Amino acid sequence: MKLKFLGAAQTVTGSCFLLEEEETKILIDCGLYQGQDVVDKNYEEFNFDPSQIDYLIVTHAHLDHIGRIPKLIKEGFTGKILSTAPTKQIAPIVLNDSYDIMKREVSSELLFEKEDIEQSLQRWETVDYNEKVELGDQISFYFKEAGHILGSAIVELRVSGKKIIFTGDLGNSPAPLLKGPSRIEEADYVIMESAYGGRTHEDKNRRKELLEDVIEDTVSSGGTLMIPAFAIERTQELLYELNSLVENKRIPKVPIFIDSPMAIEALSVYKNNKQYFDEEASELMNQGDKLFKFPGLIFTENEYQSKQINDVQPPKVIVAGAGMSTGGRILHHEIRYLPDPNSCLLLICYQVEGTLGREIMEGADKVEIFGKEIPVNAKVKEIGGYSNHADQRQLLEWLGSLEEKPENVFITQGEPESAEALSQKINDKLGIATKVPSPDEEFELQV
Repeated sequence: MKLKFLGAAQTVTGSCFLLEEEETKILIDCGLYQGQDVVDKNYEEFNFDPSQIDYLIVTHAHLDHIGRIPKLIKEGFTGKILSTAPTKQIAPIVLNDSYDIMKREVSSELLFEKEDIEQSLQRWETVDYNEKVELGDQISFYFKEAGHILGSAIVELRVSGKKIIFTGDLGNSPAPLLKGPSRIEEADYVIMESAYGGRTHEDKNRRKELLEDVIEDTVSSGGTLMIPAFAIERTQELLYELNSLVENKRIPKVPIFIDSPMAIEALSVYKNNKQYFDEEASELMNQGDKLFKFPGLIFTENEYQSKQINDVQPPKVIVAGAGMSTGGRILHHEIRYLPDPNSCLLLICYQVEGTLGREIMEGADKVEIFGKEIPVNAKVKEIGGYSNHADQRQLLEWLGSLEEKPENVFITQGEPESAEALSQKINDKLGIATKVPSPDEEFELQV
């Protein structure tokens, strides 16, 4: 049995792993590379024949896990795509948004066409959590709750008597809205994410207090609070927290704009999948609390409404994509308010190397946006506790909960420093062998 690391090896994005057992070839994720240093990799040919892939199993609907699926279709994939139902519902929102951005920004040949998205969805089937799926002789798998975003899953593959676990992205639990990651009893091999493998988040009980403090400080200075947020999950979690702060009168009355058509569209998926919410969110909804609607909340769906935000005098709060300031409406707000020392940019998402968000996070005093040099005079704050990724401590706890040590743990989906830091901790604390694969590295797994 062969395992090849085709993406997310010593980098966070581009998740893609190939498992081969005799006549069956299974791809786990087919994500987009994000960040200026790696974006060109999206246009490279796959180093495998897409027409020979039997199954594509998708862990969740973030772009770095599904963004190259239409390209896979375009280049000959005719197999089945398998995910949870919420992942399939979110996927077209994410893929169509990605296509629209490409249409606006790419002058050369596009990565894929609209019909490739449609073909992807026609081949897409859904599987419930804990439902056994047979993929062939001696091959089966289950989806387990990952707690990262709505519908996110850990993949538990059984191949010729061996159990192989792909964590996908593990959630930062406890988190607003969703249940925490499922515990796995045993595994022979684990392919594990490491986005925050070298870091520990703030106390989760403090994140709402920190959010409250940032809002109060920005309002008192008469500025604008900009929050770049991923449209899927981060915006919905933030709405959940803001709902609590507003309903309990813990922050001043101030207009809160959700300036993200993609996030607004995704809200309908969340509202239709309440059965996946955790106990606290479910109880609030049963009591009649509308989690995504509260006084002062304004959704700006079209461009005209977005521009009208400029006419509203500060103080105000603007939540917009993209979460790493790689595009989207947040850029227009950053042009306007980054020069203002009374305003604040609040980072609540992971900022990949090579992105504008990472540049600002690391203290740049000026940045380039749409060809303009923009001074960064606004305050820049971070709240890591709102990350949807498990931190180092949580990753170790999850892995350490296995009743039997796996033969090997492959550390992926992290920058080299994070991956190596987690690898060392697993060696030292748990006594488990680890590998940090290089891009395209292949391993023979014993069966």
